[in-house]
Amino acid sequence: MDTKLQELKNRLYEINDLNMAGGVLGWDQATYMPVGGAPARGRQMATLGRIAHEKLVSPEMGQLLEDLKPLEDSLPYDSDDASLIRVARRTYERQTQVPSDRLAAFFQHSAESYQAWTEARPKNDFKSVEPLLEKTLDFSRELANYFPGYEHVADPLIDFSDFGMKASSVRQVFADLRAQLVPMVKAITEQAPADDSCLRRTYPKKQQIAFGEKIIRAYGYDFNRGRQDETHHPFMTKFSLGDVRITTRFNENDLGDGLFSTLHESGHAMYELGISQDFEGSPLANGTSAGVHESQSRMWENIVGRSRPFWEHYYPQLQATFPGTLDDVSLDTFYRAINKVQRSLIRTDSDEVTYNLHVMIRFELELQLLEGTLAIKDLPEAWHAAYEENLGLRAPDDRDGVLQDVHWYGGLIGGAFQGYTLGNIISGQFYATALKAHPEIPAEVGQGKFDTLHTWLRENIYKHGSKYTAPELIERVTGSSLTIEPYIAYLKAKYGELYQL
Repeated sequence: MDTKLQELKNRLYEINDLNMAGGVLGWDQATYMPVGGAPARGRQMATLGRIAHEKLVSPEMGQLLEDLKPLEDSLPYDSDDASLIRVARRTYERQTQVPSDRLAAFFQHSAESYQAWTEARPKNDFKSVEPLLEKTLDFSRELANYFPGYEHVADPLIDFSDFGMKASSVRQVFADLRAQLVPMVKAITEQAPADDSCLRRTYPKKQQIAFGEKIIRAYGYDFNRGRQDETHHPFMTKFSLGDVRITTRFNENDLGDGLFSTLHESGHAMYELGISQDFEGSPLANGTSAGVHESQSRMWENIVGRSRPFWEHYYPQLQATFPGTLDDVSLDTFYRAINKVQRSLIRTDSDEVTYNLHVMIRFELELQLLEGTLAIKDLPEAWHAAYEENLGLRAPDDRDGVLQDVHWYGGLIGGAFQGYTLGNIISGQFYATALKAHPEIPAEVGQGKFDTLHTWLRENIYKHGSKYTAPELIERVTGSSLTIEPYIAYLKAKYGELYQL
């Protein structure tokens, strides 16, 4: 059994190396690659993806997992070896249902589609990507149909990112959340809006980068094992547990764009950097779900990074970083500005209270596309109609409408967006649990100290990687299943004080 277990690990290391090499190519495409490299890059990524997939679904891998079943059954459920075999088997059973050549075709299409999106969005040119999006929808349905027996065509796609969740369960969580959020949004937006003009003064990029990096170093992001670069749509990527990178974008006339993207992506990165080194190169060396991953980015961006104690410490330093720019702006004004609640068009720029409404719009549009009740050609207008219904706004163009998010142009349609709202909910649940263990955390944040929170997260969440499913991890950490209550309590406490609700 020891020999077979080592053989499994060696095979998984090889598959991981191929996937990480593909990741490097993807990162390069999103950061430094010249436009002329796009056609070949798609082929290169498809080749690596196909070889990795073929190795994963090989008969030898299947036999090895079968031979190791007695060892898995004889070990405690939470042992590292039992967890490795279990997670590898789950991945194998999923991937054997997808032909390698179709997966390679999707990888190539996705790279081409992403490149087209980077050119189409600035030009407000949905028509140029419409045929590519049609093909993406076909691929998404095809992939879902390799997994029969689900209630909804989106279920397999959701299951890939948030294992154990289905369209019906996500819809129920979203309905419960919407019932709480809509009255809160109404009560706040009926008031005079906060003045956030101070965020749109001139903030040179060089100083923005330096200030953001100063904060995330204090958070615990390790620049010996990471770096930050610029891109069209911010993201985190990992090539090993010793190389976890983040990207962001900067706007010299919008301080919040680059700063909060930096804090957000550092949360993703610290999760990956905190995974046990014993899991390096294995399927356990990943975050356990999209929702849990997002809980970390949203916690460090919002619960910590938009908190009053945080800015009591950092606001004088921000003023010093941009001499004269904020001299006439009080801490109270700035704090209200970065927590301004308003109905807006852009998801990534939206506030904590309205953000989830943006996610719900996208989630429902995805379901309609997958069901066939909405056609790609009608998607721009459906987008505008959904925004008018949910947020009372209509984008002046598709650039800030259906073209604003990269997800459908660089991946599948379905399975990604629900993780953002699940992440918000889970962040509230995890943070409330951390405060019970360490009530001193807010006071420490007010001193620019984050070690207690970071250590608690690393010991309770990060180090486990994907050893536990998201429902198992949430239960293990908080003592209960997923619930919206701590998140709603957090929003009501914070915004109740800000807006005298």
